[in-house]
Amino acid sequence: MEQITGLVLLSLALGLDAFSVSLGMGLQAIRLKHAFFAGIVVGIFHMLMPGLGMALGQWLSNSASEWAAVGGGLLLFCLGSYTVFASFTDKHNAAYTLAGAGMWLFALSVSIDSFPVGFSLGLRESEVFVSIFSFGLFSMLLTWAGFVIGRRASGLLGVYSELLGGSILCALGLHAIF
Repeated sequence: MEQITGLVLLSLALGLDAFSVSLGMGLQAIRLKHAFFAGIVVGIFHMLMPGLGMALGQWLSNSASEWAAVGGGLLLFCLGSYTVFASFTDKHNAAYTLAGAGMWLFALSVSIDSFPVGFSLGLRESEVFVSIFSFGLFSMLLTWAGFVIGRRASGLLGVYSELLGGSILCALGLHAIF
């Protein structure tokens, strides 16, 4: 029972990063279809990154977790900066959809911090496949929840919601870096 509780808490902790970013992105005019697929892609990335961490954990040093946090922070900051600057342009631009490279960048930026978790999973005697599946499931559900809540809040904030969403992404990126 203790392992299950720890696994659920670890899955929630990893998924909350995706929740907070999707909350900020949900403040933009994101189509629900794109948010649905983004949740699936984020879930897949949250399964792949710890798996890669376990596979490569023998070769990398302890500083990998620091580099992963900086890399994820830089990706979030770049995505947030783009969103802030794009908020001042034409609202009918196709760049406002979470599709193509934007979806992959989003999924990578919120999932890269789960890479070092794979190191600890490889060292512990735990159910690796159950853990990885749990990470993917929780992050997918939390991503969807963030998009839905952000979409609802967008109606309350009006035209400033996109600027606020980009600012949140920049702040999360800077927080991850520093």
